[in-house]
Amino acid sequence: MANNPNLTIREAPQGEFRTLVIAYAGWPDAAEGATTTLKYVIRHLQAKRFAHIDPEEFYIFSQERPRSSRTADGIRRIHWPSNEFYYWNNPNDPSDGIMLLKGVEPNLRWKTFSTLIADLAEEYKINNIVHIGALLDSVPHTRRIRITGSSTSTELQNTLDTSNIRTSTYQGPTGISTAVMEECTKRGIGYVSLWAHTSHYLHAAPNYRTSLTLAETLVRLINLPLDLKELSTAADTFDREVNKVIDKDNQLQEYINKLEIKYEESITSLELTSTSEIVDELEEFLKSNRNDDIS
Repeated sequence: MANNPNLTIREAPQGEFRTLVIAYAGWPDAAEGATTTLKYVIRHLQAKRFAHIDPEEFYIFSQERPRSSRTADGIRRIHWPSNEFYYWNNPNDPSDGIMLLKGVEPNLRWKTFSTLIADLAEEYKINNIVHIGALLDSVPHTRRIRITGSSTSTELQNTLDTSNIRTSTYQGPTGISTAVMEECTKRGIGYVSLWAHTSHYLHAAPNYRTSLTLAETLVRLINLPLDLKELSTAADTFDREVNKVIDKDNQLQEYINKLEIKYEESITSLELTSTSEIVDELEEFLKSNRNDDIS
């Protein structure tokens, strides 16, 4: 890893690490639900940053644009898409540390990007990688956030099964998580992918209710000693603000009522709602309401 030109290591972590937790901004991060979870974990565990991936080879900057900011003394700085690695040593068990990767889904060279992550995991003898993501779905915000997921590890898959986290039967366009999973599986590294299903009509971000549900699942899955009180409070506040807006919109209330019925009917279904179905369903509903207004 020391010779990899795409990876800069500031500090070699000391200790033993069992799990690498990953979240990517972009397509796999609806309403910033996943990255908000990872930021919370990093902050509350006081995890230390130790390495980053050089973005030059992996991004089309006209698509994943860098951001600029201005300092108090007037200097303008560019913030490039970042993939940063952190580590945390468990004070109660030195052999039970974790690593974390807060990243941005790359535009280019997915195989090279995946190999880099797998190489690092292999070097530090990581047993399992846990990816957390969020996707848009035609689900009501008034019901508990649905989590789907799967694992290449029999032990972790059993944990998912006993937690009522079901495997999706989705097939179609995929993200960087699947590419990383494929590379890690080749090397015998266990891989878990968890997805929170976020209400597609909520445009506010971050969606703290989604983030809290992912954090609760993560804590349960890898026995993470993390206090979620602050995140729970933020989720309750988020819900109240959302309900204030929805209470003023009769049309949206009617749409949500239909989603609630559909949610209850499909509670045992493993199928994800496709993007085209979500769009068609919403357009049909809005069209019918426009016709009612005209008549």
